[in-house]
Amino acid sequence: MRRTAVPLLFEDSRPGRRTMRTPGADLEAARQGLPAAELRSKQVAWPELGELDLVRHFTRLSQRNFAITTNFYPLGSCTMKYNPVVHESLAAQPTWTGLHPLQDDNSVQGALRLLHDLAADLGAATGLPGVTLHPAAGAHGELTALMVLRAWLDEQGQNQRRTILIPDSAHGTNPASCTLAGFRVVTVRSNEQGLTDMDDLRAHLGADTAGMMITNPNTLGLFEENIAEICQLVHDAGGKVYMDGANFNAIMGVARPGDFGIDMMHLNLHKTMSTPHGGGGPGAGPICVHQDLAKYLPAPTVVCSQGKYRLRIPEASIGRVRAFHGNFLVLLRAYAYIKRLGAKGIRRVAENAVLNANYLRVRLQDAWRVPYNRICMHEFVARPTKAMRDQGMHTLDVAKRLIELGYHPPTVYFPLVVPEAIMAEPTETESKETLDGFIEAMLQVAAEALAGEEALHQAPRNMPVTRVDEAKAVKQPQLRHPRHDSEE
Repeated sequence: MRRTAVPLLFEDSRPGRRTMRTPGADLEAARQGLPAAELRSKQVAWPELGELDLVRHFTRLSQRNFAITTNFYPLGSCTMKYNPVVHESLAAQPTWTGLHPLQDDNSVQGALRLLHDLAADLGAATGLPGVTLHPAAGAHGELTALMVLRAWLDEQGQNQRRTILIPDSAHGTNPASCTLAGFRVVTVRSNEQGLTDMDDLRAHLGADTAGMMITNPNTLGLFEENIAEICQLVHDAGGKVYMDGANFNAIMGVARPGDFGIDMMHLNLHKTMSTPHGGGGPGAGPICVHQDLAKYLPAPTVVCSQGKYRLRIPEASIGRVRAFHGNFLVLLRAYAYIKRLGAKGIRRVAENAVLNANYLRVRLQDAWRVPYNRICMHEFVARPTKAMRDQGMHTLDVAKRLIELGYHPPTVYFPLVVPEAIMAEPTETESKETLDGFIEAMLQVAAEALAGEEALHQAPRNMPVTRVDEAKAVKQPQLRHPRHDSEE
C-alpha cells in the first residue's frame, strides 16, 4: 500500500518540458555505424520535467534516506559506525583525487608510502604481517584468502584437501566464498553456550581438511573461548584457519588473531576503520596472512627499498584480484582513522563498543529473551519472549514498529541458530542518551506486544510504503514503469 509517496518522475512528466536543450544535436549522425540489431525501433519514453521539478524530486527523495548521520543504526554484524567528516575532507583533496594509477612510481611516492604504511599498521593490529589491500569488500577478501590457501595447498602437493569447516552461525558469505574457490563446505555445530562444539569439530577433521573459516567474536557476539585450541586442532590436521574479520571492532587493540593461531583473515575497513558503508561500494576488504602465505598474495604489493617505495610481485602470487591498488580513497580514510586514534585510541574503540553492547543487553534482558545472556562483545542477540509470541508477534513486527519510532531495525532473523533473532550492535560512536532512547523504544514495543496491540502488525504506518509481500517482491520485482511495458 502506497501512502504519501513521492511521485515517480513519470508521474510528474509533462510532454515538452526540459531541463536543458542541445541545439544542433544530429541523432541520425549518431546512429551511423551502429549495428541495426542494437538500435531501438522507437523513441524511449523518458520522463519530461523542468529543472526545478527535477531538483525538487531528488531533494525530496534524499530527505527520506535513513543514514547513520540521521538516526541510530544498530544493524548487528554490520558495525554501522559514524564516518568522521575530516576523513571525507582529506579524501576530497586534489592531492589525492588528481592521481592516476598509471603514473610513474617516482611521481606518487606519497601515495605508495600511504599504502605501505597502512598495510604495516593492519599487519601489526592483526599479528599477521603479510597484507594485501586489493580486495574491494569483505566477501572479496574471503575469496582472495581462499585462493591463497588453495595456492599453498597445491604447492605443498596437498590438492586432495578441499574441505572447509564452517560453524553453523557463520556469515552467509563464508560458504559462498568457499564454493567459488573450489572448496566443499562442512558445517560444525554450535554448543549450548553458543560457541564451536569441540567434539563436532574433532569429528570432522581429516585428511581432506583444507582449513576452517571461523568468525571471532562470533555472530552471537561471543568470543570463542577455545580459539587457540581450535587453531591447533586444525593445524595438527594439516589445514589453515581463516578468521572472518567482520567483528574485529570488538577486539582490535586488545587481542591479535595471529597470536591465537589464525593464519588468514580479512578486515572490513568500511566497518572497523570507519570508511563509507554500503551502497554497493566503493569498499575495502584487505586480507592479512601469516608470513608463510605472504608469497601467494595478489600482485602488486608496495615495498620500501633504500627510502624509495616500489611495486613488486610476490614470488608465487595468485595474480590480480582487482585493477590497480584497490579503492585508494577508501584506504586513505582508513589510514587517517588509524593515525588519528593511535594504538591507545584503537583499543578504546573496542572497549567502548563492548561497553555499549553490554549496556543495551542488560537494560533489555528483562523485557526480551536473550538466549546467551552473559558478557558479550560488540553485539548481542535477543528474541521476543514466549508471552509476546503467544500474542502473535514476530521479529518482523518488531522491525517494522521500530521504523515508525524513528530507529533503523537491528539485523533480524540472523544468525539462524536463534529463531526470531534480533541482533543489535550499537558501536562505540553512540552516546548513552541515544542508547537510552533506543532502549525506551524497545521496551515500548515489548509492552505493546504483551498488550496484543494490533497496530504492531500494521507498522510502519507513517512511511511511503507500509507492509509489502516481501517474498513476492523478491520473486516478481517491478523494475519497469507501466509506461514501458509495451516497449520492445
